[in-house]
Amino acid sequence: MTVKTTLSFTDRHHRFLVEKVDEGVFATQSAAVAAALEQMMRDDEERELALAAMTEELRARLGTPRADYVSAEKAFSAARARLRTASKT
Repeated sequence: MTVKTTLSFTDRHHRFLVEKVDEGVFATQSAAVAAALEQMMRDDEERELALAAMTEELRARLGTPRADYVSAEKAFSAARARLRTASKT
């Protein structure tokens, strides 16, 4: 179903929209706006998936026994050594 609506754009946004239609990137201004909305929807979905994955990983790590923890010194010692070497050159 298609719904008609009225949108207002800044001059900058309107120029860009008209330019993209004139270049043939989009058939109409409506098509350009629809494509932008679809991209925003995909971005939101990807963000939600990433947040869910991070949440799952954090929950899994919370279950790690303390004996399995790695000290910050041990975890970052190789990187610190590389930084020291790089700063000498």
